[in-house]
Amino acid sequence: MDASRHLPAANRDARAEFEGGHIPGARFLDLAAFTDTRSSVPAALPRPDQVSEALAKLGVAKGARIVIYDDSAVKTSARAWFSLIRCGVTNVAVLDGGLGKWRAENHPLETGEETAKPAEPAALSAGAHAATKAEMLENLDSSESQVLDARGSDRVFGSGIDPVHGGQNGRIPGSLNLPFGEVFIADGTFKSPKELREVFEAAGVDFSRPLITTCGSGVTASVLLFAAHLAGKEDVRLYDGSWQEWEADPATPKEQGPQ
Repeated sequence: MDASRHLPAANRDARAEFEGGHIPGARFLDLAAFTDTRSSVPAALPRPDQVSEALAKLGVAKGARIVIYDDSAVKTSARAWFSLIRCGVTNVAVLDGGLGKWRAENHPLETGEETAKPAEPAALSAGAHAATKAEMLENLDSSESQVLDARGSDRVFGSGIDPVHGGQNGRIPGSLNLPFGEVFIADGTFKSPKELREVFEAAGVDFSRPLITTCGSGVTASVLLFAAHLAGKEDVRLYDGSWQEWEADPATPKEQGPQ
């Protein structure tokens, strides 16, 4: 499944690009619509019933092996991966390097829409992998979990206006910072598990303690969550609302400037 989604500033149409060239047999997962519009959280993770409906519509049978890829600068396949595993869809992988590496290695592409016979919807339920704003506020007092921000350091430690989502730059108090791009090598594939662990530890992450990843809207935070999974760390949650939700609430404490 192609789970590409692009930032508005990229001025790219993910569906049109899919129809212009995709991995043979792939289906298009509309990640932009893969959100829970009933939630007050901006761009919230999809509900289990939405996941079940989307997979059935794409012809994905219960228990089928799913490989997700993207061609996005913000590596959106990790967000799709998390959306699925959170709802109990466990047989899911991310294509390392995505469509960029596929093209670089001159593998074949197909054009046009992909249609599939709908499958029977599976009964799914949400797991406890996503942290809420209330839980993030509780964590400020308990410090039970480390908080790791995937945005660039200029947005996390700077002042002024966030160039991606608007609002002020800044961070949740006490947050560590690991820009998501640091978990990849030059060809867009993930670093080795050993190298990933070293990258996390260099950012100040203690592998013996739980971790919550955050970013602007929960997309690149998913990249860090997946990278932590590759490094063997599973006690990781995603703060789905991320900075978009946190910054918009005048009651939440915020930090700016050097840590």
